[in-house]
Amino acid sequence: MHFLSKNDKFLNMLSMISGNLEEAARFFVETKIKNETDLHEFSKKMKSYERKGDSYVHELIIALNKTFVTPLQREDILELAMKMDDVLDGFEEWSMRLEIYGLTHADEYMVQFVGYLNASTKEIDEAITMLSKKKLANIRNNVIKINDYETECDDLLVKCITNLFKSEKDAIKIIKYKELYEMLESVADSCEDVADTLETIIMRNA
Repeated sequence: MHFLSKNDKFLNMLSMISGNLEEAARFFVETKIKNETDLHEFSKKMKSYERKGDSYVHELIIALNKTFVTPLQREDILELAMKMDDVLDGFEEWSMRLEIYGLTHADEYMVQFVGYLNASTKEIDEAITMLSKKKLANIRNNVIKINDYETECDDLLVKCITNLFKSEKDAIKIIKYKELYEMLESVADSCEDVADTLETIIMRNA
């Protein structure tokens, strides 16, 4: 598939979406929550990132509907944008659930999950940069790393839920933490979906 100029608007739009995602993930992992006020501000800020991401995707869809020639198959452009948006939605939903539950302390497992997810979003953003530079072969390294992080999250989910049922006696707390762990693992799955879409793009444009 022929690429347009390196400044093609669709590749720029994808870069804006991935950049917003990476920035949101960085805020997600760096935020220190000490009380309910911090928790509310955290959730509010993540919602603003999610809304910004939605606006970028909306702009891209409008542009796709108005453009005849695109640098990649339009279905691939749209799917890549939507899959990245799913990752951001997962972050925002988790922050909202955290506020609902009033949890102001992330345990060691959540910290590990968030670390893997932050690393995955960095790989996604780097892959989109490589895409905009037409360096498709380089993207495979990012895809492999994202898949590796997803595997780590799968293993971590088993570990943390096993520990939860062994050590926790409070049924309500078990329900809350199990859901929060599973939501984080689901975000990792969404990152893997982005990687799968990137792999498809590589194959179609090799």
